[in-house]
Amino acid sequence: MADLAEQLSAVVGAAFVAEGLEARFGLVSASARPDLAAFQCSGAMAAAKAAGKPPREVAEAVAARLSGHALVQDVAVAGPGFLNLSVPDAALSARAVAVLAPKAGFDGDLSGRRFVVDYGGPNVAKPMHVGHLRSSILGESLKRVLRFAGATVWGDAHFGDWGFQMGLMIAVIEEAFGADAASEQALATLTLDWLQERYPLASARIKDDMAFRDRARKATARLQSGDPVCRIIWERMRQVSMAAQKRDFAALGVDFDLWLGESDADPLIPEMVADLKARGLAEEDDGALVVHVHEKLAPKKDGTMGPDVPPLLVVSREGSAMYGTTDLATILQRKRAQDPDVILYVVDQRQADHFEQVFRAAAKAGYIARAQLEHLGFGTMNGTDGKPFKTKAGGVLRLADLIAMAKDKAHARLREAEIGQDFGPEEVEAIAHSVAIAAIKFADLQAFRGTSYVFDIDRFVSFEGKTGPYLLYQAVRIKSILRKAEAQGAEGGAILIADPAERALALALDAFHSAVAASIDKRAPHFLAEHAYQLARAFSAFYDQCPILTEPDAAVKASRLMLAKATLHQLETTLALLGLSAPERM
Repeated sequence: MADLAEQLSAVVGAAFVAEGLEARFGLVSASARPDLAAFQCSGAMAAAKAAGKPPREVAEAVAARLSGHALVQDVAVAGPGFLNLSVPDAALSARAVAVLAPKAGFDGDLSGRRFVVDYGGPNVAKPMHVGHLRSSILGESLKRVLRFAGATVWGDAHFGDWGFQMGLMIAVIEEAFGADAASEQALATLTLDWLQERYPLASARIKDDMAFRDRARKATARLQSGDPVCRIIWERMRQVSMAAQKRDFAALGVDFDLWLGESDADPLIPEMVADLKARGLAEEDDGALVVHVHEKLAPKKDGTMGPDVPPLLVVSREGSAMYGTTDLATILQRKRAQDPDVILYVVDQRQADHFEQVFRAAAKAGYIARAQLEHLGFGTMNGTDGKPFKTKAGGVLRLADLIAMAKDKAHARLREAEIGQDFGPEEVEAIAHSVAIAAIKFADLQAFRGTSYVFDIDRFVSFEGKTGPYLLYQAVRIKSILRKAEAQGAEGGAILIADPAERALALALDAFHSAVAASIDKRAPHFLAEHAYQLARAFSAFYDQCPILTEPDAAVKASRLMLAKATLHQLETTLALLGLSAPERM
């Protein structure tokens, strides 16, 4: 069953048609003034020109046709021609009952659609840090939402394990160990901490040390050409990095169907480059090989006209594949292996130009249509100073350290609230982890992905306000109510909406379908995060105003228990789509 806004849109659209106008004018949405009515339609303003009448006159004619309809309890014309609509309690009851179904009130269906979601993307030889957080959290949620809607989805970690950073660290290791760089003793030294300590130093060094940078570039080309020493070193770096990254992803509640890296597309590169050259798509440019992807000319800073997008560098002068090369080959790999309808790239907005180059090149080569490739850019996670989140010393904060920090804060909050005093240590630890992950993830997901946000650990670990822990608390509260009801022998029954707080809760439940649909259409999970918060608030108000366990009327008590059960089902479903889970008790 469609949600009430969709049902009303069909009814109001039919009324516009009866007036000789298009059904599209009957689009109904949740009201911006819920104190006046639950739903509204502003189509009369747009239809006025076609009707040749004032908007209010059109609205009044439509309202007259709606009067007495079973789905419309009340309709009023406001201002220049707004239609304010209310629905009967029976309609709200039916929607609340629909929430008890497995899809919790969602009526969409993406069966037959195929998606690859590219997210995560940590580099080998470096630990995961907070810069990987948004991609991992957003990508995981989008994967879950698309799959919930019936689509076939592959989540791909797409590790950075084949580019210049690999050659850079090989150059560092060869410099440190010389001819013994691939020996067992040297390889045993290559722990993640060892690599982490040296990578930023090497990255800074190439800015001034041209000889070292040249060695790193040549090491990259040697690796990609199959040099045995480089391959042995690379394999060791990959092993220690992947083990740590899988632990971090698991702690964050993130998982992938494809644990592939850039290197997995490497076997396709020779074939791809040869094909691009043979078809005249790849051209030599100053010793390198490029694909021109500009579509028009655009003014440059000096006033001259240049291409709107620079060419994609496919092979460097040293003969190595570039970042864009592996991305292009990965598209070809995915087309052959998964044949997706859409590939979503959940990657920092600062990579927008790079992906535009790659996407145009892929379309130009005929690998996939440009419309099937989407870059879902996102802003940065900032500290309370408004700058990208870092350690107190100014360094990049490791993801594992952020999770540990949030867990410490969660333990402190649990002690302050005197939660878990009679629980075992293992249960308290599990609850603290759930609270910490909820705080981290919801802080990210509540913001539209295209914007940056301030991460305030003290505020986000709170059990009050718009936070992940608040949502967990409300879910646990409902679980507690239902357990107590079971102990009393009380059971849920027919849902009968009557009290204003019950109506408000039923309307909040009804909004789930549109929240899921918007998250899919806009590729933005913040719609679901907002829904979870509004639903939790509606239940809190309902709980305060409508007695459940102490309600003397048996039918009302049974109705409210069932309404609580429906709320829990939808709230837990929403939390799962966001990548969160509520403990059984707190």
